[in-house]
Amino acid sequence: MRKPSMRIPYTDELAAPTIIPNSAAALSGAIAALHQFFTAPSSSSASSPPPGTHPTTAVLTGAGISVASGLADYRGAKGTYRVNKTFRPLYYHEFLHSHEARKRYWARSFLGWTTLHKAKPNASHFAIKHLNDLGLVRSVITQNVDSFHSRAHPTLPTVELHGYLRACVCMSCHEELPRDIFQNELARLNPAWAAFLQEMLASGALDTENPDERRARGLKTNPDGDVDLPGAPYTTFRYPACPKCLTHPPPTGDGSSTVVEVDTDGAWAPTSTAGILKPAVVMFGESISHSVKAAAEKMVDDADRLLVLGTSLATYSAWRLVKQAKDQKKPIAIVNLGGVRGEDAFFVDLDPNQPGNQGARVDMSTDELLPILVEQLQQSSLAQSAHETSDCTAEVHGASVFKDVLS
Repeated sequence: MRKPSMRIPYTDELAAPTIIPNSAAALSGAIAALHQFFTAPSSSSASSPPPGTHPTTAVLTGAGISVASGLADYRGAKGTYRVNKTFRPLYYHEFLHSHEARKRYWARSFLGWTTLHKAKPNASHFAIKHLNDLGLVRSVITQNVDSFHSRAHPTLPTVELHGYLRACVCMSCHEELPRDIFQNELARLNPAWAAFLQEMLASGALDTENPDERRARGLKTNPDGDVDLPGAPYTTFRYPACPKCLTHPPPTGDGSSTVVEVDTDGAWAPTSTAGILKPAVVMFGESISHSVKAAAEKMVDDADRLLVLGTSLATYSAWRLVKQAKDQKKPIAIVNLGGVRGEDAFFVDLDPNQPGNQGARVDMSTDELLPILVEQLQQSSLAQSAHETSDCTAEVHGASVFKDVLS
């Protein structure tokens, strides 16, 4: 397969961050800074929030917040690009034009799907839900395709910037097919691979991204990273056609008919001109839809500030949203282990003595930080509610006394 002309951005280690404020280097200081970030009035807002409420925050998340769920990130210390130097993703144009590339992609995905399918949202995802319950977070933009946000906080508006792996989508009719159903079809069409998957699950080979650890547990790979399965090479892997297109082949742009054919077992045949299913994600080299892009931008527009969690912002689609918030002079806080692309520009004009209300940079894992932050914010909210109830009771009592005097 020819090498793509596009380059995967920022696979090397990024420069270490400057902690803001200095006290945020310690957990207690980081909690205090983010407490200020969430609750202090925003000087950049066009209008102040109603009395008794706080400024609203949009949250932008990346792969780092799902590490605690057992998924690998990309650019962290144990991320895919750092641990497996031979790894490279499949590009959209390769998937679109090459039957052989699709075989390789779906074979790899077949082995990897079980790890994602059994994983669950972690404390970071539920902390975001609790921040929404407190009235502090109004929306989430995620680069992640694991659907953990929609599972952890289904009523909180969320834009999945890069799509989702829970479904496949037809490249011809755009109908979606649940990934569980698709996975079962892959197993049926590729019994040798299905048996191999069960062996690798039992050995724990799929629980690590490290090639050496995988090899030690029985998952042998070729130099290019392809799994070495004797008697069942990638060239023999089969995948199903879109069920809708198979029944009703869609017309082309000029009105002529497309062809969707399958072999005797129901696998997509290369004589077809339609009915190709792809993961419902934005692949490398593929454009984000205008509607998704606009929805993400509106979330930043509508919020008073932006909280960035678990991402190095290596992809421009995410970085530009932080730049948008900066251009709008909104406070930005970043919580990420390790460096972030161009992060100095987001904090260059901050008062070095500000306690976090203008912005914060924390070099910690979200699963360590967010649950404690939420607990403290909940306690503050309860204390505030108790104080307001006490004031209200005093006012009612005073009014009653005044009424008695008038009687």
